[in-house]
Amino acid sequence: MALTYKRVTYYTRQIQLSSSYYAFNRFHRQQLRPFSLTHPTMSLPTRRLGTDGPLVTAIGFGAMGISAYYGATESDEERFKVLDHLYETGERFWDTANVYGDSEELIGKWFDRNPEKRKDIVLATKWGNLGGGKVRNDPEYAKECAETSLKRLRTDYIDLYYVHRVDSHVPIENTVKAMVELKNKGWVRHLGLSEVSAATLRRAHAVHPITAVQMEYSPFALEIELPETNMLKTCQELGVAVVAYSPLGRGFLTGQIKGPEDFEEGDFRINIPRFSPENFPKNLELVATLKEIAARHNATNSQLVLAWLLKQWDMVIPIPGTKRIKYYDENMGALRLNISDEENKEIRKAINKTTIIGDRYPPGWSASLFTDTVPLKE
Repeated sequence: MALTYKRVTYYTRQIQLSSSYYAFNRFHRQQLRPFSLTHPTMSLPTRRLGTDGPLVTAIGFGAMGISAYYGATESDEERFKVLDHLYETGERFWDTANVYGDSEELIGKWFDRNPEKRKDIVLATKWGNLGGGKVRNDPEYAKECAETSLKRLRTDYIDLYYVHRVDSHVPIENTVKAMVELKNKGWVRHLGLSEVSAATLRRAHAVHPITAVQMEYSPFALEIELPETNMLKTCQELGVAVVAYSPLGRGFLTGQIKGPEDFEEGDFRINIPRFSPENFPKNLELVATLKEIAARHNATNSQLVLAWLLKQWDMVIPIPGTKRIKYYDENMGALRLNISDEENKEIRKAINKTTIIGDRYPPGWSASLFTDTVPLKE
């Protein structure tokens, strides 16, 4: 399936970074000095998580890859070093899910080691995704999943609780009401959805304010901008934050992956159509174009892409994930870039010239994207 983004609307609102330490007027006129994240009291730029949510780090941390789906995982001790580094450098928005291997358990163990730090973290997790395109959203399961996640995370509350995938057979109103009950118990503080349609978001938001919607969003996945989905515009209208997962195209946009042979055994990207041996080389055109622009600005692909995403709207919050401290530090270097309107148009023009070949999920999984649910019976 080919996705051509000729019709994508331009969103060019200027980013206002909260710390002058990171602010550059026009990054193409200056040299990008080495970006070091080592100071334990460092305060990173923040953004509001929806109109009713807390301030969170402008670029969060996605904790899927550290535990699952991307080949072998490291020992707990090695992964604790990554989480320690996140905290020491000011990363306060951590995102996980109950289907990310042992990710919830890992974070829970880290909280056990650092109980005084739990209050500093805005912790998000998800429920409702059974894997392989299967979902379950009934109220009983919502409570069951919340109880299990709280035990795994070794905490008594979840800051942001998402429906990971929506069940089209369950009215979204019923699902949200079940989550409101969890909020009333004090188990969760804010509600979120993931990969829903604009219509489903509106229905959910009418029951209870939705703080954030988690969607795949990057130059590799621009569907939320298309008129057919109307998702980004709906979020802007309602004041619902867009938490952008896979903002680097599952690593593809970094330029570090040269072909499917670079994937480790057990890496789920092997099963994604746009990473297939026949599609991979065709999609490298976008990577090469971004690399050329990034080089002119003395930035890496990752930094350019993340800074560009931040530019699209001031409630877009990317959550790249990684197993390596060095890549986390590189990603956070994007916070030092301030893209002008002209540069935004240049990057957008380059993206629009390319055509992405292949679906972003394996066969059978796409049915759970931009999902509508059956209407609520009167």
